Amino acid sequence: MNRRQFLQTTATLATAASASWLGYRYLSRPPSISVNKVGLPLAHLLRDQQFNAAPSREHVCETLILGSGAAALSAAWYLARNGYTNFCLADGLERNGNNAAYAYLGSLKMSKANFSEAKTSASSEPPLIAPSGAHYLAQPSAESSHIRQMLADLGIIEGYDGAGKPIYCDTDLVNAPDERLLINGAWQDGIIPQPHDPDIRRFFALIAQLLHARGSDGRKIFAIPIALSSQDPQWRALDRQTFAGWLAEQGYQSPRLLWYLDYCCRDDYGQGIDQVSAYAGLHYFAARGNEHAPVLTWADGLNHLSEALRAHAKIQSHEQLPNARELTFRQPESYPYAASHIAEHSDHVRVTLRHIHTGDTRRIHAQNVICAMPLNIAQRIIQNPQRYGFAPDFRLPPSAPWLISNFVLHSFPAEPKRSELAWDNIVYGSQGLGYVVASHQRIHVARPSHTIFTAYTALNHDSPANIRRQLLTAEPRDLLDIAAQDLLTAYGKPFWQHVAHIDITVRAHAMSVPSAGYLTHPTLIALRQHPSRLHFAHSDLSGYSVFEEAAWWGITAAQRLLGKGKRQAA
Repeated sequence: MNRRQFLQTTATLATAASASWLGYRYLSRPPSISVNKVGLPLAHLLRDQQFNAAPSREHVCETLILGSGAAALSAAWYLARNGYTNFCLADGLERNGNNAAYAYLGSLKMSKANFSEAKTSASSEPPLIAPSGAHYLAQPSAESSHIRQMLADLGIIEGYDGAGKPIYCDTDLVNAPDERLLINGAWQDGIIPQPHDPDIRRFFALIAQLLHARGSDGRKIFAIPIALSSQDPQWRALDRQTFAGWLAEQGYQSPRLLWYLDYCCRDDYGQGIDQVSAYAGLHYFAARGNEHAPVLTWADGLNHLSEALRAHAKIQSHEQLPNARELTFRQPESYPYAASHIAEHSDHVRVTLRHIHTGDTRRIHAQNVICAMPLNIAQRIIQNPQRYGFAPDFRLPPSAPWLISNFVLHSFPAEPKRSELAWDNIVYGSQGLGYVVASHQRIHVARPSHTIFTAYTALNHDSPANIRRQLLTAEPRDLLDIAAQDLLTAYGKPFWQHVAHIDITVRAHAMSVPSAGYLTHPTLIALRQHPSRLHFAHSDLSGYSVFEEAAWWGITAAQRLLGKGKRQAA
């Protein structure tokens, strides 16, 4: 696919495309661009089962965790806080998974999210850091007690008030102004378009009723984690239609409301109201019950939480697996290996691991394995996947492709009068999701001279499969045309005068999409319930990707593992 064909498939971005390429080409020193296509080519080689090298060594261990995303690290946190430390992690294709971060260290332009390397650099110049994946955590609901306990362990929750509500460390809550919307040529505070028309008021009146509503079984209709939601069939029937279809049935016609709801679905689910389930659409607004509460965020996004979980569990990172046959760990350890084959036997799980940089291949015989990798990868490398409930044709819910683009700025662009740069900045009517300011949490000290603006784009202008094919051959400047659209709308061509470097992270399978029918997807139900030495743990099990869901399944897997161990010991 050539550049013209690629841009034709993104026709809605044509204006931004022209402004992007022509806008910075005239500069005497145009900014450099680097592209990180996460996991490639290794992920496709794993998918196609192209690795057959004999292992250089074989090992035995008690517990192996595959992956290092939110589910894997939540499992590690739970195991360690309950006194179990004899386990290791194979970090997978990317350290911290979708919670990874990007670092820019002066003149050193890092082509991928290697935040940990920058942080330990000997350079006297501190790195600029920004998310290259998830960038915030909503204040957890009462049902998400596992997250509250985790945040308390990490010092983010400092206690509880007389009403039992958490008291958060002030520096972990997003600073004001937290969000703004560019609409009709001017910025407004907040991202719900103003003034609020009758449809907007009617929709949020409904949400106010649903926030604490309960089904016939006494459970909250919409809860997070979703496993704790009501099973009332009247409400779960919403999963049979799209959110757009339900909104039309209910008579919602306001363009402003429909755009806002579509934006929210793209932001949390990677696809819009035409693609996601009506149940998921309402769940987004009604599940947490703490509306208007400021979110938790950090310069490097949820990478901050991932690294904090590693530190709390005292996970020691090493570049290479040891040579000893028997692996025992007084403290957990992690290694940059990815699983290429998994086979469960009666007394162990045999896992083949490949080093993501050197290709070193090892085979581990583990008593238990927590499989915290995305299901679309797991299904390809597990022997006899039908045993666990994977359908023969491997049909899982679709996954959404994303771009996360970090614009390194040597100076701040000018803001219009009577407008102040916010943490999250959204453009009304855009196909993008706006941009967040990595240095925003530092504004209570002093505005830095340098910063990073992180632009988010959920690509849903075509089917996910077609978009992934386009992304494989897209040139860096083609991706830039999409990535820069909201920034150019906000600042125009002068924006390029402030840009030193652009790093674009391509996440072709960023997140599961809760499309209609996801609540009763047979493969997900089977994987959640399967009992064996191979424990599945990933947000994919919920049918959509947020931190609370990933943590729920990671902790659930850890609880099963500890329970099984206790029964064996007894």
